[in-house]
Amino acid sequence: MVAAEGGLILVSGPSRGGKSLWAESLMRDQKRVTYVATSAVRPDDPEWQKRLKRHRERRPIHWSLLEVKTDLAAAITAVAPKEALLIDSLGGFVACCLDQDDQQWQGNTARLLTALTQRRQPVIVVIEETGWGVVPATAIGGLFRDRLGALAQMLETHSHRSWLVVQGRALDLHTLGVPVCP
Repeated sequence: MVAAEGGLILVSGPSRGGKSLWAESLMRDQKRVTYVATSAVRPDDPEWQKRLKRHRERRPIHWSLLEVKTDLAAAITAVAPKEALLIDSLGGFVACCLDQDDQQWQGNTARLLTALTQRRQPVIVVIEETGWGVVPATAIGGLFRDRLGALAQMLETHSHRSWLVVQGRALDLHTLGVPVCP
């Protein structure tokens, strides 16, 4: 099994591919972990509540939980420097920020990049892969896909490791992949 090293580590893949489970396993040897949850709680969605419960029950009891919405950078900065971070997931953060105009979004992502790259303990960011199938039928769906994809590519250029998790298998993209030059 692989363990998390210091620096930014990305874990991406499709829905139900095993991203969160892999990210959690990478943190297994860390003594101090803050799990940063970014998605809406959605109390009226019983299936979502079951999913949140499974995530809670899987996490070690000594991990702390921090729930955030649009100001992920401030939340990251507020966590003690000796804490490792597991951010699950970038899609929740992007969804909460869809009402921001382009200038606000750019400022928010610049602050996020600064907060992530200043940490020395492992920071694992779980990222949903979008655009592998149906093109979004709505403008807001397209905006979500575009922002999430662009943010994932930006973070990749600063990552220490990058994993793609598909069908319950984790692939090390830094070992297998070649950077795409714009």
